[in-house]
Amino acid sequence: MRIALAGLATSHPFTDARTLARHAELVVWEPDPERLRRFTEEQPAATVKGSLDELLAADPDGVVLTVPNPRVPRALEAVLETGVACFVNKPAAATRAQLDALDRLDVHDRVLSSSVLRFAPAFAAVEPVEPAEVLAVRATVRHDVGLWATGYNPWQDTPDEGGGTMVTMGIHGVELLVALLGPDVRLAGAAGAVRHYTGLRSEDTGVMALRWESGITGTVEILGVSDGESYTVTLHRRDGAESIVIESGEDPVKGLGYEGTIEAFLAMVAGAPSPVPWKETRAVLDVLVSAREAAR
Repeated sequence: MRIALAGLATSHPFTDARTLARHAELVVWEPDPERLRRFTEEQPAATVKGSLDELLAADPDGVVLTVPNPRVPRALEAVLETGVACFVNKPAAATRAQLDALDRLDVHDRVLSSSVLRFAPAFAAVEPVEPAEVLAVRATVRHDVGLWATGYNPWQDTPDEGGGTMVTMGIHGVELLVALLGPDVRLAGAAGAVRHYTGLRSEDTGVMALRWESGITGTVEILGVSDGESYTVTLHRRDGAESIVIESGEDPVKGLGYEGTIEAFLAMVAGAPSPVPWKETRAVLDVLVSAREAAR
């Protein structure tokens, strides 16, 4: 089996490769020489290609796509033409123009784009939720963004390129709530602020208000100033509240869902449809893009 890593724009494909290397031959393309050097030091057996076209011409069985958000639509279009399974590292879109460009693509049922947290063991073990019993939900995202204030990956922190903290970290909360309650959701409001990292282009704290067609309301809290990384979903019912906590634990690759995500992707390579329907992904992206627009 041959898996292509199309781009190394974030830390995620480096993590993905550690799991994939146990199952497949790796082929990689990345235009940034420093990122490519770091990757080949970690994965010396990987074959390097000079362009996306060359990578796809190597006949991969599946593609992990991780390029800066403005480049996702065109790169995904090229991958779609091959017909192979594709995992697009989050988020697939960060602006309305990017989302509109994705909407023009014919996305087949072996394309997956999701926060890895959906596949974290602590979340995957949760029983299906009965919406009629739920009054409101809240997701709290604690993930420090101080690295961006040093100038690292500036495109991620730029609102009209990578969406900033509201999108890149907010996806974790929105994804989990949509996974529980479904895609019939809209943004009711959003706000962001800089509370600590004054060098940011976006924000280091944020909040979103959501509303499902069923009437359930939801809140996503984004705390980008944090000594630790954790994610909490709270479901409020008449008789009290239930919380689901996702933490890295002793094995972050497993605990945070990276391993489970790659397992789902490999099942798609073998022929299975994406476990996350594109309708759900589209709903998540629309909420994030709308929050970005509201919080400017």
